[in-house]
Amino acid sequence: MHTDQALEFETVDASSGTHREEIIFFLKSNGLGIDEDIELFVIARCHRQLVACAGLAGNTLKCIAVAKAWRGTALGLKIVHEAELQATQNGEHHLFLLTCPENVKFFQGCGFYPLVTVDNRATLMENTPVGIQRYCRQLRSQHLVAVKNVGGIVMNANPFTLGHQYLIEQAAKACDWLHVFVVEEDLSAFSFRERFAMVQEGSRHLPNITVHPGSKYIISRGTFPGYFLKDKQIINEVYSAIDLIIFRRYIAPALNITQRFVGTEPFCKVTAQYNCAMHRWLEDEMAIPTASIKVNEIKRITDDNNFPVSASAVRKLLDKEHIETVSSMVPASTMPYLYKWLSANQSKQPDFDLVGA
Repeated sequence: MHTDQALEFETVDASSGTHREEIIFFLKSNGLGIDEDIELFVIARCHRQLVACAGLAGNTLKCIAVAKAWRGTALGLKIVHEAELQATQNGEHHLFLLTCPENVKFFQGCGFYPLVTVDNRATLMENTPVGIQRYCRQLRSQHLVAVKNVGGIVMNANPFTLGHQYLIEQAAKACDWLHVFVVEEDLSAFSFRERFAMVQEGSRHLPNITVHPGSKYIISRGTFPGYFLKDKQIINEVYSAIDLIIFRRYIAPALNITQRFVGTEPFCKVTAQYNCAMHRWLEDEMAIPTASIKVNEIKRITDDNNFPVSASAVRKLLDKEHIETVSSMVPASTMPYLYKWLSANQSKQPDFDLVGA
């Protein structure tokens, strides 16, 4: 019989070689993988044997597993509680987790509440019953504009290019008011603060737009949990569905958004699939019992060689210090941020493929 007195809890660095190998083996024995962005693991041992773990990546709990012999005891609740305490010590109070729908009841018992379920594949949960409602009330009270035709754009702007500016300008022409959301996670070459400022400055000439921080409810693909979704294609499909359902069900109604604008994607297969998913999850009246949102794909502008202007192309040129070519692809307001980046990174060779444009 298992007793709490035999349990020992410990917080370990996810990059620690010995601990990491042990945790990977334990997760694999429980049918799970490991997400690479996990910073810390809370683990439980009984007589030195690993019997439970829970990973922390910022504000997200991931890779939660309990040894088969301990299931049905209070250990699952305890490991989640210990992980929450560690997150609080790290300054993270509003937490999320993604799980299989069959585990929802267990996590509800741990104080988490379902936000979105996609088919029978995954459920996104948060540790408050009022989080999304509170956020939407704030959006509505501070940013609702009393006009008929309201549009929305979500962008990373890493960095902000003439392509982004053109998309915003065309959308603003088609709407009475336009809301632009800048993805908040800092997984890009340029920080969120820099990207947000670039979008604000590059669209200041337009009188009918509001630029918003993306919030925790506009999900970055870079932080999306995939540890129990084994197939990369399924991970992308579930990510797209959850992100778009949250937008349609909660964010769009708060601001009366009826249209969403996006640039065409001729090169990146993942982004092209996301654009395709937008039509399903935002427009299909049968997909969600919420008012549909029209998706408008706007053809990207091209450079002198007839290639679409993109943030990824700008980053590659920056890496080679081709600043003159770059200057023809971004607004003047973006250039100070690029010079700053060059000054800080001339001796580095970073990997820019963490998050798309």
